[in-house]
Amino acid sequence: MQRPGTRRSLFTRSSLTRRSLLTQSSLTRRSLLTQSSLTRRSLLTQSSLTRRSWIKILNTSALALAAQRAWSQEASSAKDNPVFSSDVKVVNVLASVRTKSGDIVANLTKDDFILTEDGRPQTIKYFSRETNLPLILGLLVDTSGSQRNVLEEEGTASYRFIDKVLREDLDKTFLAHFDFDTELLQDLTSSKDKLRAALENMEVPGMGNRRRGGYGGGGGGRGGGRGQNAGGGGTTLYDAVYLAADEVMRKQQGRKAVVLLTDGVDHGSQTTMNTAIEQAQRADTLIYSIMFEGEEGGGSMFGPFGPIPVGGGENGYKVLQKMSRETGGGFFEVSRKMSIDAIYKRIEEELRSQYSIGYSPDRPPAGGGFRAISLKARRKELVVQARQGYYPVEP
Repeated sequence: MQRPGTRRSLFTRSSLTRRSLLTQSSLTRRSLLTQSSLTRRSLLTQSSLTRRSWIKILNTSALALAAQRAWSQEASSAKDNPVFSSDVKVVNVLASVRTKSGDIVANLTKDDFILTEDGRPQTIKYFSRETNLPLILGLLVDTSGSQRNVLEEEGTASYRFIDKVLREDLDKTFLAHFDFDTELLQDLTSSKDKLRAALENMEVPGMGNRRRGGYGGGGGGRGGGRGQNAGGGGTTLYDAVYLAADEVMRKQQGRKAVVLLTDGVDHGSQTTMNTAIEQAQRADTLIYSIMFEGEEGGGSMFGPFGPIPVGGGENGYKVLQKMSRETGGGFFEVSRKMSIDAIYKRIEEELRSQYSIGYSPDRPPAGGGFRAISLKARRKELVVQARQGYYPVEP
């Protein structure tokens, strides 16, 4: 590259010097020519050096600018979608820590944790307290006949919980219920009034109020979905969890949790318990289970057209404990010693005191199979609650 102004200035000076030298009579022609030649060489050399200097400066500036742009793009990409190497994205783990007596511990650092994946030690690269990040919350309420005596209490307590937890300018909540099918009563919203109205519309199925099931799209009460019942089942618990994870939570970013109010007994789902848990894990969703003891007792259940005899089935306690444990949520049982309001207070405390731990796995996400995560505290007296694994997304 050349700087035209510099060349023009230098050659003008050269021309003026030659004219001045030719008018001097005290010098010989050879001397004049020699001096003129030397002057021209000196000036041309100076011009050449000047041009080279400018070229070097401009090239250096161009390289610096290119490097700065590349760094900015990389930094922006890392901020929005962290990638370290081999297209392995950061795995995020939300964790709550309590003492053995049940008190929340909120003052730990990343050095207080031990993290492994499939038994291999991992380095914690990101660590923060997640008190201000948006919360995506789902309420899944069992409205089968076994819950008819506690449904009003569930609805009232659920609204009190939403009223305390939901920040209308930041968080969103949806409400679904399940019995012989699964129905979305209210899509994701920040409106407490809409959620209150949806909770008031919950009812136990019976003659004349058979509903359509599923989660299609749009507002509440939508039809068409995995939860539709074709054979007269009564409590589509697994379908409800699957649909909440697959059709709502999977599409959202941020902290995600589902509160499940049920006795843990499933009748009539098209999916299995393990498939429902897997879908929640794939959607990075915690499941908090609140168990209300139902009235089924393994003998009969209340269907849309009256009592239906049933066999044993999965133990409700074990089902809910497994769902919560493997997704990183918590299991609670309503009893005389612990009311539903007290349980909701503990869940609220956990959601507002979570640690966010991020790491880049030391192996690429080949195969897409389940990877077990173990997160423990170095202090033996502390109990860490976090999901037990994840399914990597292949690039």
